[in-house]
Amino acid sequence: MDGEGAGRANQRRRTRKDLLQAAARLMKHGQNPSLEEIADEAMVSRATAYRYFPGVEALLVEASLDLAVPDADALFRNDSSSDPVERLNLVDTTLHDMILANEPSLRMMLVHSLQRVVKGGGDSDIPPRQNRRSPLIEAALKPERNEFDPAALKLLHKALALIIGTEGIVVFKDVLQTSDTEARKVKQWAIRALVDAARKPRRRT
Repeated sequence: MDGEGAGRANQRRRTRKDLLQAAARLMKHGQNPSLEEIADEAMVSRATAYRYFPGVEALLVEASLDLAVPDADALFRNDSSSDPVERLNLVDTTLHDMILANEPSLRMMLVHSLQRVVKGGGDSDIPPRQNRRSPLIEAALKPERNEFDPAALKLLHKALALIIGTEGIVVFKDVLQTSDTEARKVKQWAIRALVDAARKPRRRT
């Protein structure tokens, strides 16, 4: 992707996030806003809002999840550990608990994003869903990021995104049909294994 294309994609990610944050603000004030009201709050046109979401239901469902996910500063505010495994386990536990508490809404969000992909059309660089896990994973790895080569750190970040989040829980519940306790243990094992695999080899003295 060239510079112009990357800039356009970033702008569209920001516009999508602005719409979600606008809906969240209105919901915090006890409103059940229409798509037009959300578009006005985000300072975009109604037509623009429809380019990003098929309707107000899809937008409100995802906005409610934005309210349920803490930002990185809030999550790590009282955490003094710099150990990446401990910090990643905190991210995973927080998201795991949030997902279980909001499972119907999250599954509906997956339905909306999959329908968008299946139907096709529109702008291909408009993201079908928001990326909430990556900022938390990045914050978890930040204190000890020098333990990893830059290329390994990028691979680790992407691999962790496969483990941490809604899709992993769907696999455990629907495909593997494991208990919640076992699912948590498997993810903890996978997080540690990925971090260990990505760390720089220690030099012998």
